[in-house]
Amino acid sequence: MPVMSTPDFLNDLQERNLVHQISDPAVADLLRAGSTVGYAGFDPTADSLHIGSLVPLMTLMRFQRAGHRPIALLGGGTGLIGDPSGKESERTLLTRESLERNVAGIRAQCERFLDFSSDGAILVNNADWLCELNLVEFLRDIGKHFSVNVMVTRDSVRNRLEQREHGLSYTEFSYMLLQSYDFLALHDRLGCRLQVGGSDQWGNIISGADLIRRLRNVDAYGVTVPLVTRADGKKFGKTEEGNVWLDTQRTSPYQFYQFWINVDDADVVQYLKTFTFLPLGTIHDAQRTVAEHPEQRAAQKLLAEEVTRLVHGADAFGRAQHATEFLFRKDADYRELSALELAEAFHGAPTTTLNVAQLGAPDAGLVAVLAETGLYPSRGRARKDLPSGGVSVNNVAVRDVEYVLSVNDLLPGDFIILRKGKKHYHVVRVERT
Repeated sequence: MPVMSTPDFLNDLQERNLVHQISDPAVADLLRAGSTVGYAGFDPTADSLHIGSLVPLMTLMRFQRAGHRPIALLGGGTGLIGDPSGKESERTLLTRESLERNVAGIRAQCERFLDFSSDGAILVNNADWLCELNLVEFLRDIGKHFSVNVMVTRDSVRNRLEQREHGLSYTEFSYMLLQSYDFLALHDRLGCRLQVGGSDQWGNIISGADLIRRLRNVDAYGVTVPLVTRADGKKFGKTEEGNVWLDTQRTSPYQFYQFWINVDDADVVQYLKTFTFLPLGTIHDAQRTVAEHPEQRAAQKLLAEEVTRLVHGADAFGRAQHATEFLFRKDADYRELSALELAEAFHGAPTTTLNVAQLGAPDAGLVAVLAETGLYPSRGRARKDLPSGGVSVNNVAVRDVEYVLSVNDLLPGDFIILRKGKKHYHVVRVERT
C-alpha cells in the first residue's frame, strides 16, 4: 500500500471536524518535529470490525499517510475484562478461545488498511504483556498511581455507577488501569507517545498519558475523534438487520454499498469528511450539489463508491453498483446478474432449500412454496392473493395459482427469488445433489 503524504495530520483532522479533544496543544509541536509513534486500540468483541471501527482505523491511516508510524493494538488481554465505556450493562465475558478467533479476524482486516512493511505500521496484541502480569506487583507498581476519587469522575465509570440497575463490577472498574498500562508498555517497547481513540475513551487515554509522565518523566498525549452520530438521533452503523460489518460474510459488499447510498442528506457531507480521503475541495463541491440538486444523490453515490472501494476493493464496488442500478429497475431481468452479484444482493435474506429433483413436482408448486417459506401464513391465503399480482418470481409477476417452479426459473448460481409486495423477499436455493 503506497504511503501518501499529507501536510499535517492534526490539521487534516481539524479541517474535517475530526478532533474532539486534545490533551495538550504541545502535541502539534511533537507531530511537526518528525515521525511520531501513535496507537489506537481495537476491542475484539467479534471476529470482524464494523463501520464504527473505521473511524479509529482511518485515523491510523491518516497518521501513516502524514509520515508517522501507527500501532494497531488488538485487545486480546483487555478483551478478557471488557470495556465499560458507553455500555449500559456488563458484557458477557469471552473465553480465551473466542478472543483468539476474534483477534485473528481483526488482525487480517487491519492488514488490509495499513502498510505493515519494514518501518511501517505495527500490529500488537496486549495479551502479550497483560496476561503475564503479577497482580500484587501490578497493584504495587501501577495501581498506587491511580486515585479512586479521580477514576469515579470519568464518564465511563460515573455513568454506570449512577445506574442502580446495573452498577459497575470491580472487573470493569479495573479496565482503566489496564488500558493505561497498555500506553506505558507501548511507550517502553516502541517509543509510543500518542494515543488516538473515540471521545468515549478520553478518561482512559489521559490516565495513560499521566501514568507515563509519572513513571517515565516523559510527555505523552491523547487525541480523540467525535463519536459518529446521525442527524435523526438514531445510532450510526445500525440497520434493521443489525451492525454493518467489514466482513463480507456478515455484510455483503452490496449491503455495505446500500448502507452508504441511503445516508441522509443531513449526514452525507460530514461522512465524506470522516470516511473518505477525498480532498476537501471535492467534498465542498459535493455539498453544493446536495443543496442545489438533492434528488440526484450525487454525494451519496460518491460516498458509497469511496468507502466500498476502500473496504472491499474495486471489483466488489463494481458488482454492488451494477446490482444496485439493475435491481431498482421495474423491468429488471435477474438473469442478467452474475451468480456472485445475486448472492451478494440477497445476502441475509430468508432462505429455503429445494433439491433440483423437486422442481416441476407438486412440492415446488408456487402456492405450496409461498406457505412453506412463510411469505404467506397458509396455502389458502396464498391461493387467494396470487391473482392480484402481488407475488413475483425473479421479478416477474405470477398470478397463476397452478404455477410450479421449474428449472426454467433457475437464475445464475441456482437461485430463485420470490417477492411478496415490494419489500418481502425470500431466496430459494436449489441443490443439484
